[in-house]
Amino acid sequence: MALQIVATRPDPAVLTLPWDVPLEEWRDEVLVALPRGISRHVVRFVRLGEHVYAVKETREQIALGEYRLLRDLRRLGLPAVEPHGVVTGRVGKDGEEIEPALITRHLAYSQPYRALFSRGLRADSVPKLVDALVVLLTRLHLSGFYWGDCSLSNTLFRRAAGDFVAYLVDAETGELHEQLSNGQREYDIEIATSNVFAEILDLQAGGMLGESLDAHETIAMVSDQYTALWEELTAPEVFETGQLWRIEQRIRRLNELGFDVDELDIVTDWDGATVRIQPKVVDAGHHRRRLQGLTGLDVEDNQARRLLGDLSAFAAANDLPGEDAPVVAHRWLTQIFEPIVELVPADLHGKLEPAELFHEILEHRWYLSEQAGEEVDIFAAAEDYVSSVLEHHPDTLVTPPPSPDEEGLAR
Repeated sequence: MALQIVATRPDPAVLTLPWDVPLEEWRDEVLVALPRGISRHVVRFVRLGEHVYAVKETREQIALGEYRLLRDLRRLGLPAVEPHGVVTGRVGKDGEEIEPALITRHLAYSQPYRALFSRGLRADSVPKLVDALVVLLTRLHLSGFYWGDCSLSNTLFRRAAGDFVAYLVDAETGELHEQLSNGQREYDIEIATSNVFAEILDLQAGGMLGESLDAHETIAMVSDQYTALWEELTAPEVFETGQLWRIEQRIRRLNELGFDVDELDIVTDWDGATVRIQPKVVDAGHHRRRLQGLTGLDVEDNQARRLLGDLSAFAAANDLPGEDAPVVAHRWLTQIFEPIVELVPADLHGKLEPAELFHEILEHRWYLSEQAGEEVDIFAAAEDYVSSVLEHHPDTLVTPPPSPDEEGLAR
């Protein structure tokens, strides 16, 4: 049987991996040590050139189906890992067939939930993880994706300005439809609730989460917060024609949640006395798109909200409220953001992504200012953060090995 590879961007290095050996027997020299979530399949991480990939063994139809689904989700702009390819036709040295493998790109700066708790994440952060999972599930449902196995285990989390952003990492049970029925959405929520409940109990049994956290109260948040967010994003609203300001108010509320309204259905009754509005198309990433348009920075939406806040503070402090927004943004980028990021030594670049680093420095500045009783300079706060806090932060980015030239310089 010939080895076959279906890939989005074929990488010749894929052929160098030991496909004639089952994943669980791959040697350490081809693997990257990364925390793995709970999975029903064998999963390993490998480095090919400058990138790190996750390789999962599964049946051929499942691998190909998940590969196509992940490609569809990425095309829709949804938070999901990037599929790289599927390898079939694997045969061992003894002539026995080996399960095909799905290859996905490792999501930089992300971690599975168990790794977060094993590194000391406190119980009061659980609601933030639930929030991130609910937002992810809601966005998927808005696009017609039925997950079928929503859980913390099938999700990767990235830190985002004090909160978390969730990414789908396992679409094996997923289905993409034109639109989901209420029954499909409700069943997905039921599955998510059951899975999260079991995962919280498992964390508590393993000593990674204190018994003080009430698992029943936590899982109630899944359904309650999903319902509230879904209603805000999709429910119709009726008011009198003299209250047209409520249209702008509804749009503003959605913007604050991080969503843009791309299409709004507005209907008046037969005598024009009342107006009914209903968001028809909503798209996440409001703050992210605004910051990217001003600065070119591509960050998570909550990080963008924080950076936009500092940009506004910079404009006010420098008496620039009347200046053209792109001009102010360029000054902030070149005078504040970029110089702050450049303060970090090269050996600490893997600790936090630049936007999250900047958020942490803003938090550290607030802490130092409160201690000092006066506002501390942002650069002084950054230097203190790098020297006293950042070096103790665990690495969240897998960096490629040094090139031969760099190794020679190191010697």
